[in-house]
Amino acid sequence: MNPTPFGQERGDIEFLFMAVVGGVSHVWGAILGATILTVLQDYLQTLLPKLIGANGNFEIIVFGIVMVLLLQYARQGVWPFVARLFPRGPRAHVPNHHEALPQRSKPAKSSPLLIVEKARKQFGGLVAVNDVSFDVKAGEIIGLIRPNGAGKSTTFNLVTGVLQATSGAISFNGTRIDKLISRQIVKRGIGRMFQHVKMLPGMTVLENVAIGAHLRGSTGVWRSIVRLNATEEARLMSEAARQIARVGLEKHLYSEADSLALGQQRILEIVRALYCDPTLLLLDEPAAGLRYQEKLQLADLIRKLRDEGMSILLVEHDMDFVMNLTDRLVVMEFGTKIAEGLPTDV
Repeated sequence: MNPTPFGQERGDIEFLFMAVVGGVSHVWGAILGATILTVLQDYLQTLLPKLIGANGNFEIIVFGIVMVLLLQYARQGVWPFVARLFPRGPRAHVPNHHEALPQRSKPAKSSPLLIVEKARKQFGGLVAVNDVSFDVKAGEIIGLIRPNGAGKSTTFNLVTGVLQATSGAISFNGTRIDKLISRQIVKRGIGRMFQHVKMLPGMTVLENVAIGAHLRGSTGVWRSIVRLNATEEARLMSEAARQIARVGLEKHLYSEADSLALGQQRILEIVRALYCDPTLLLLDEPAAGLRYQEKLQLADLIRKLRDEGMSILLVEHDMDFVMNLTDRLVVMEFGTKIAEGLPTDV
């Protein structure tokens, strides 16, 4: 085989370079990148040998310098700079007069919802979660508190199917879920907010929330590609707007997600999880980095969800926030549960 077709200036590397230069997040960015590189390469192959006085593939050096500059000063590529010259309205609008999507029925208050029985997770010789047992009843707020490294994230991952338990059992609403994958678990009514905000910054608040609808639509990829999903998409967008209004962010409907304050972004993550219509909501350090007033607003929202029949399991380091909000506390250290009970008792 001749290795020449697999050199840096040909094949996948060149196509990847085109996308990075133009902007990998935009279709038009890829087209712009391909145009820039094709034209630039043609000119450089002619111009550089004349300037330097020698023959060679000097354009590779120029492209390398361009790549370094792009990664330093324009990590989203060239297209975002071009797009600013042609501002346009929001990509997604809220259609009117669409009925709300059906809601999952909530279990009877105080009935067993999530039961974790001697859950254990080992990574080789390391025991990250050591036979932990606790339960969450319908309509209550449970706090999971611990020092750093006590196994909280691993416990959350076991409940949501990101990891599978080495031993023990996890049941939700009367059904074992410890052998299911995360997509199957969320369909059964468990939603999750992550510790670090995971917004898509180039999309609006409405579009970010609508991402949570991926389990509530039935059109499928191929019908979406040929734009036969207009009716369903209108219902989903309308439902996204309702969920946003539910938490008081309706005035930011068409704002880009990264323009919101951190407290609003955390609430936006909660809204996206709510769009999956969960009966149990897992919140991973929702108050981290928030100001006092933002924490009060977040606590009011969590209480409101509880009053609507939602069950909530949260991890938090702010003890004032936890003590004034939760119904019960579970305390972990080094992967082991060391206490459980009312906040005042703990």
